[in-house]
Amino acid sequence: MIEAIQEIIRRYSSRGVLIDTNILLLYFVGASNRSRIGKFKRTKQFTAEDYDLLISFMAQFQTVATMPNILTEVSSLINQLGEPDRSDCYILFANEVSLFQEAYIRSQEIASADWSFPKYGLTDCGIAKIAPNQYLVLTDDLKLTRYLNSLRIDTLNFNNLKD
Repeated sequence: MIEAIQEIIRRYSSRGVLIDTNILLLYFVGASNRSRIGKFKRTKQFTAEDYDLLISFMAQFQTVATMPNILTEVSSLINQLGEPDRSDCYILFANEVSLFQEAYIRSQEIASADWSFPKYGLTDCGIAKIAPNQYLVLTDDLKLTRYLNSLRIDTLNFNNLKD
């Protein structure tokens, strides 16, 4: 398994990785307050060590990408933090969002594309449209992982990196 993960990272290191919502939320919460990771209901499944793993993983790619849909979801989840963590995290978000390449596809194109929209929704179907041959997808969402794998889109589940 380790060799397969290393190989996929090598293949995409110059192209990029697209970070899904929960993992990007881990990034922002961890960067603003590491001790909050295990206490916030939306990141409590992660640890400070997971944050460190994410940082070292992201460093292996020339491009770290996201989408407006993912950023909107992350922003909404950050809003659930209590103060002062919410404001601190939003300040960090505003300062660091420019570090991510923003890939965009019109919502109308995503929603009208095929059979998958009613089952997977806007963000996941958008990822499926943007990622092929451009980005490795990093997620912790098993449903999304299975969907992208069925489309032969290279995907890593963050939980596999932790093993």
